Amino acid sequence: MESQMGIAHFWSQGDLVTHVTAVILALLSLASWSVILSKLMSAWRASRSQERALSSFWSANSLPEALEALRRDDPSGIFAGLALTGAHSAQAHQQNAARGIGAGVNASEFVTRSMRSHIVNTQARIERGLTFLASVGSTAPFIGLFGTVWGIYHALVGLSGATQVVLDKVAGPVGEALIMTAAGLFVAIPAVLAYNAFTRANRLIAVQLDGFAHDLHAYLTTGVRVGGNVNLVDIGAVRANRQG
Repeated sequence: MESQMGIAHFWSQGDLVTHVTAVILALLSLASWSVILSKLMSAWRASRSQERALSSFWSANSLPEALEALRRDDPSGIFAGLALTGAHSAQAHQQNAARGIGAGVNASEFVTRSMRSHIVNTQARIERGLTFLASVGSTAPFIGLFGTVWGIYHALVGLSGATQVVLDKVAGPVGEALIMTAAGLFVAIPAVLAYNAFTRANRLIAVQLDGFAHDLHAYLTTGVRVGGNVNLVDIGAVRANRQG
């Protein structure tokens, strides 16, 4: 009777090393897919609300209304956090420009430092998990290959005492051992594709965030938005009070 071959048979014939390797691949797959789904939802929310959020910010009648509109229309918090940081730093410099350690720093430099620090923290946050996906994509194939080599070794050791070895006795265990290589590729390929996709999406977000930061910085320090007209009036009054 022909023996049944397959994943179940390979698992039942495997040893501790084979089982541990398979469990590691399964855990890496679950962890990478959880990261992929989480970052996919975050990227979808950011791209879906970005244009509406920035439009609401620049079309508001006052800075408080603009910040509230941006907070409402930007659930990701990427652009809202930057706007809040810039506005608070401009207000803090106005209130403390004549005293303290920041007395010798002009408004432009003070706002620039605050916004740059926030951008760095934001980029670190949106890139969280990418290193894990890259690690899974680069190591999972080798883990699967190790499982295959060990499975073949284990199968050949089991046949070492046989007086007569036929092809089906060797092909079956070797074919089952190749399942581990396929499992490693199954884990690695989605992680690599997701890493490349999220890296490109994060690069686009970084460019858009940098452009918004330049426009916001120009408005907070001069009262003029570069490249367009705005309806905000509060910062113009703040600038007039600072110059007065």
